[in-house]
Amino acid sequence: MSKSLTIGRLAKAAEINLETIRYYQRIGLLKEPVKPPQGYRTYPLEYIGRIRFIKRAQQLGFKLQEIAELLQMGDDQAGNQCDDVRRRAEQKRQQINHQIKDLQSLRDTLDTLIDNCHRDDNSAHCPIIETLTS
Repeated sequence: MSKSLTIGRLAKAAEINLETIRYYQRIGLLKEPVKPPQGYRTYPLEYIGRIRFIKRAQQLGFKLQEIAELLQMGDDQAGNQCDDVRRRAEQKRQQINHQIKDLQSLRDTLDTLIDNCHRDDNSAHCPIIETLTS
């Protein structure tokens, strides 16, 4: 494998489409290489790992802005950024815990509405609709 890739080969190697690479360039997650006078831009192999980092961080619930900040911390290599990254991960975990609690509450509410619907023998009205419209 060569030491650099065209955008198409980078997309294939990172298992994303090339429009995603272009989007990441527009928002600053990836630097766009200089286009030579003749030929195509080539991307360093390290971009595969960077893209995989972005995708994995998204799977963990990080937003692109948060991912940009994490990448910046990694790029700076100054001081002990691990503490900062850990704090951000802890904040993300806390946010996810709140979301889970909210989702559980929503599920409980829906369970109650569904149970009310099962218990109501009157087919002329729907308890769920009545609850949502009142």
